Amino acid sequence: MTGTPGTLVLAGTPIGDIADAPPRLAQELAVADVVAAEDTRRLRRLTQALGVQPAGRVVSYFEGNEAARTPELVEALAGGARVLLVTDAGMPSVSDPGYRLVAAAVEKDIKVTAVPGPSAVLTALALSGLPVDRFCFEGFLPRKAGERLSRLRDVADERRTLVYFEAPHRLDDTLAAMAEVFGAERRAAVCRELTKTYEEVKRGPLGELAAWAAEGVRGEITVVVEGAVGKGAEELDATELVRRVQVREEAGERRKEAIAAVAAEAGIPKRDVFDAVVAAKNAARSAP
Repeated sequence: MTGTPGTLVLAGTPIGDIADAPPRLAQELAVADVVAAEDTRRLRRLTQALGVQPAGRVVSYFEGNEAARTPELVEALAGGARVLLVTDAGMPSVSDPGYRLVAAAVEKDIKVTAVPGPSAVLTALALSGLPVDRFCFEGFLPRKAGERLSRLRDVADERRTLVYFEAPHRLDDTLAAMAEVFGAERRAAVCRELTKTYEEVKRGPLGELAAWAAEGVRGEITVVVEGAVGKGAEELDATELVRRVQVREEAGERRKEAIAAVAAEAGIPKRDVFDAVVAAKNAARSAP
């Protein structure tokens, strides 16, 4: 160790096929002073497959000890160590441990670099057959049904392609919620076991995918959903204006604010949206 700060290296690991390991990964594993791994047992299997023996100290770095272990790793970095961070699959920090350590290292002016590697997000996006020019990654949705619906309503009008991670035992509920909020005809793709022996990409409308998933699905899951189809102001009828106001109200906005936001999105006077909401309310009251 020296008085010169070390380097934090974020290394991508295979999401399935070990042959996808980036060439530099074995080299970094061999020279790092400290290897921080999400699961040390999986790291052992990885190093055996790559035919490399870490020369440095191996420590665990996972969700349960991330906050407590970060200061220790920053101290090692400050003392000149080369710290390699690997997670179970894909790039550290992307729905995996790493963000805290990167932020702490940056705050201390410690160099942070990466060994680019496989990414389930980009792989699923590329295979989905959906638009890839603009997208946003939403990670895992909340487990509770109410919170999940609220999160989905927040992006109901998002025009970019959406990418989610999901556990197989929650996939049917998630797809059903997406069909409810986004519409059963919204196109999507369920990418399962990417790069592995039983890789499968199931494409179709959300309603059909929800019915398919109800039979049970196994493996690592990434869901890609088509963005909302943009409409010009002249194409927005009263029903759609009212729906957009309701989505915002259900997400916690006051009606006045929701009406103003929808009017701004559509490029029309607030009075037009207000009148549509009042008319819908009156129609609901007079309905038998």
